[in-house]
Amino acid sequence: MYSFFVDPSQIQGNTIIITGNDVKHIKNVLRMKVGEELSVRSGVDEREYRCGIEAMEEEQIVCRLRFVKEEGMELPSKVYLFQGLPKADKMELIIQKAVELGVHEIIPVSAKRAVVKLDEKKAKAKRERWQAIAESAAKQSKRSIVPQVKEVMTMKEAVRYAADIEVRLIPYELAEGMQKTKDIISSLKKEQSVAIFIGPEGGFEESEIGEAVESGIVPVTLGKRILRTETAGFTVLAWIMYQLEE
Repeated sequence: MYSFFVDPSQIQGNTIIITGNDVKHIKNVLRMKVGEELSVRSGVDEREYRCGIEAMEEEQIVCRLRFVKEEGMELPSKVYLFQGLPKADKMELIIQKAVELGVHEIIPVSAKRAVVKLDEKKAKAKRERWQAIAESAAKQSKRSIVPQVKEVMTMKEAVRYAADIEVRLIPYELAEGMQKTKDIISSLKKEQSVAIFIGPEGGFEESEIGEAVESGIVPVTLGKRILRTETAGFTVLAWIMYQLEE
């Protein structure tokens, strides 16, 4: 079943209005017809609104609510991915798969070893593109919310932003003790917020690791092999999903 996000104001009692780019997508790409069922979410809670298409107008789709499904598709904890900016279009893949794995928010980090350097104009355009990818992935994976892609931050800003997150981890190639990593992951509890810091190609500089450790972020190992920046994030997210998924 196809899934769409609307603003809460578009849910009006038993009537739900779909507007914007989704109108053309429903009409011209999916070629849906009056009477067909679709799924709508507001993005602010975990409720899913199952409704049928009642009318297809030029600039909006009018739907009639059939029933509300209260059980959502979200992890019981909010997971924040602080991702060092990678080369080329890897960030798009990272955002797509991180959303599928249940991440709550993605924070791009302009680390010292990051090859990609974005000025204000490029960063704005990239963020818009990344947010669109997050929304598309959220629809595909039947998420209840659209995870937000934040503005690009420096490492210092990212560490400060993560200050109130309960569990904060930074995979580091010089960290030792896989048992420590296993113990931390296995001890995660529902509703605990979790931050994961992933370096760019080449990893974080020692000064950045030191800055993170000073703020209470815990260095962990992901095993004996060196993982690519995109693989490292997926690995930790998958472990966390396994631990927390009901």
